[in-house]
Amino acid sequence: MTVAPAIPSLLDQSGVGAERARTILGEALSGADDGELFLERTESESLVFDDGRLKGASYDAGEGFGLRVVAGETAGYSHANEISDAALRRAADSAALAKRGHAGVTAEAPRATNQKLYGEDDPLASPAFAEKIALLQEIDAYARAADPRVVQVSASLSGERRDIEILRADGRLLRDVRPLVRLNVSVTVERDGRRESAGAGAGGRTGFETWITPDRWRAQTDEALRQALVNLDAVDCPAGEMDVVLGPGWPGVLLHEAVGHGFEGDFHRKGSSVFNGMMGRRVAAPGVTVVDDGAIAGRRGSLSIDDEGTPTGRTVLIEDGIMVGLMQDRLSARQLGMAATGNGRRQSYAHTPMPRMTNTFMEGGSHTLAEMIASTKRGLYAVNFGGGQVDITNGKFVFQCTEAYLIEDGKVTAPVRGATLIGDGATVMQNITMIGNDFAFDPGVGTCGKAGQGVPVGIGQPSLKISGLTVGGTAV
Repeated sequence: MTVAPAIPSLLDQSGVGAERARTILGEALSGADDGELFLERTESESLVFDDGRLKGASYDAGEGFGLRVVAGETAGYSHANEISDAALRRAADSAALAKRGHAGVTAEAPRATNQKLYGEDDPLASPAFAEKIALLQEIDAYARAADPRVVQVSASLSGERRDIEILRADGRLLRDVRPLVRLNVSVTVERDGRRESAGAGAGGRTGFETWITPDRWRAQTDEALRQALVNLDAVDCPAGEMDVVLGPGWPGVLLHEAVGHGFEGDFHRKGSSVFNGMMGRRVAAPGVTVVDDGAIAGRRGSLSIDDEGTPTGRTVLIEDGIMVGLMQDRLSARQLGMAATGNGRRQSYAHTPMPRMTNTFMEGGSHTLAEMIASTKRGLYAVNFGGGQVDITNGKFVFQCTEAYLIEDGKVTAPVRGATLIGDGATVMQNITMIGNDFAFDPGVGTCGKAGQGVPVGIGQPSLKISGLTVGGTAV
């Protein structure tokens, strides 16, 4: 593990200095309700090994800041890719236009914390570039040797180190160093002229040497190969309404998209969530408890502090089927008369913060997966998902299954291709009939998009049985 030595603040390195920045920010926020100066320096690296050779290698570095002034529901935001006195002054003058005619009192600052959920690892510093290439070559060779039907292998490594600083109105300068790594493996197999592909990946907030160990990369390679071989035997999926059993872990992406966004505070502030006005009322079947927790050490979606400086933590959204909470940034929390939950996130310094998920999951129950399968006369067992489309305002979704099987007379039978799940999140949550005792997180590959911004997230759930879900298929 390589950890970078302690370095001066980004403001000191730029020559501006923290005291000068405090003066500029203080003038901009005078009479405003809230705001902050967000600074960021990011380095990232990506390597792609495809078709037996290094196909791509990229390195990116950048820095900048964003200055926000909040007055009521209006936010003025200005950003630049240069951290200098002149750039800060121009940004402050521009953002401060949001408070014209407004006389507010600056909101109370986020509480202080010593929470540290990950180390200050530098994935770009270690291992060396040549060692990373050698690892990708080893993955390629391992996959090709595993089965004679393998005809194509693609493997990639990506890593980044993001240094962020947040200067608050009370003068506090908060700092967080955020490492992030990810491995992806894709395998294509061929039999009798038919080709099928599948992929798997893993990652987290740490360095490469800690996370991408031989047991992990072999497990991901084995998983990609297993799924590809399953797809060789897949038959066309029948369509219709049927019971669906979801596997644990990554299938929680359905929960994340179809339900999770509806619990973000800005949609409630604007009245556009399907769950508006449902606080304290039943929104899911008994036994369903859904949590967002950004304070799980090392997880992809975790943050020691959010992008406004609020410590992350555990926020219960649904408890035993009853809606009990929302994910909040500071603006939505203040407008709704609630507490900020540490969910104010932004893609980069060039973006304003908004309520976003971190690690969102459904807690486990008491049923076994075998019980769910045995209780299903005719249905679908969905193990892995690919892409999907969701309307956040009403929770309606269409998800593509990348690995699924028919359930016939209580037994898992043929794998199917072309299966899609169609429905709406509010109805699905009410139609959960069995909750598994096999809770699992996803392997650490999720990225959530909202309003043009992408942020890393975690997903998790146990196996679930859902009644009466519409399955789209390709069988005629």
